[in-house]
Amino acid sequence: MSTSSPSLAEGEAPWRSIFLEHVQGMASPEFTLGTVRRVRSSSSDGSADTAAVPRARTCIFRGMFADLPANPRNPAPRHPAGVYAASALITFTTDARSDKMRELFGLVADDDDGEESGRQGEGGEEEDVIRGSGGGGPVEATFWAAQAATQWRLHGRAWVLAPDVEDAHQGSEGARRAVEALKARMRRIGEGEWSFAREITAHFGNLSPLMRGSFRGPPPGRPVDDGNDGLGLGQELEDLHDEVARRNFRVVAIVPEQIDRADLSDPKRGRRWLYTFVGAGRREPRRPGGVVDGGWEKVEVWP
Repeated sequence: MSTSSPSLAEGEAPWRSIFLEHVQGMASPEFTLGTVRRVRSSSSDGSADTAAVPRARTCIFRGMFADLPANPRNPAPRHPAGVYAASALITFTTDARSDKMRELFGLVADDDDGEESGRQGEGGEEEDVIRGSGGGGPVEATFWAAQAATQWRLHGRAWVLAPDVEDAHQGSEGARRAVEALKARMRRIGEGEWSFAREITAHFGNLSPLMRGSFRGPPPGRPVDDGNDGLGLGQELEDLHDEVARRNFRVVAIVPEQIDRADLSDPKRGRRWLYTFVGAGRREPRRPGGVVDGGWEKVEVWP
């Protein structure tokens, strides 16, 4: 017997509304981003090999992709409402010069000390890859919603959006793959003009002037004594199209594959659910007690 909800098979992810409710109750929407750093290493026989090293950073949740909330302080033009259905794509922003870029793109690093970011800009094929759209590296975002006493772990793939994403059909392979990965999870429900370029600018405008100015700062990870490329900290930026800042600004969208929600609000009866993306075409659950809803299988497990 099917335990699906056909009316929601093409609709909103079943975890989305409660996740956003919990995040909105946080003092600051911070989460821990877990990535995998691939590092070159040498074996005892002198051959080259790679090692996987875990990395974790605190990031700020910037809303759902293609579904930014209204913000009267955001001077950027917005997309018309109702073009795309409610998104389940988690976003954050980052600097293209930061060390995490190699991890998001799944590239091998020469070292494990976080200094490579300070050397970016020296050219080369990998540098060109990082400066564009792409990625697809595995990530996990962990939120602790203290008010709700609930931990959220979102596992999936991270896609980096650079200025070249708008020309993905004739641009880089990375841009094409990023657009395909995101659009596979975006459902158009209305008319109206919509573009990746406008979405990126809207995210940039959603930042405070001081945060926008941080993308005009010195290269992250570079030793202070190596200079700052004529850039400085603490700038407040009003121009949404500042050449330097926009060259370094990136929106990252996480395409989730599994959501782990652990509700610890009752110390005597903790509860935990796993939501696994199965696609809109699936109706039958794969695990005991599972329910397929909105393209996701939800099953309660022991905490």
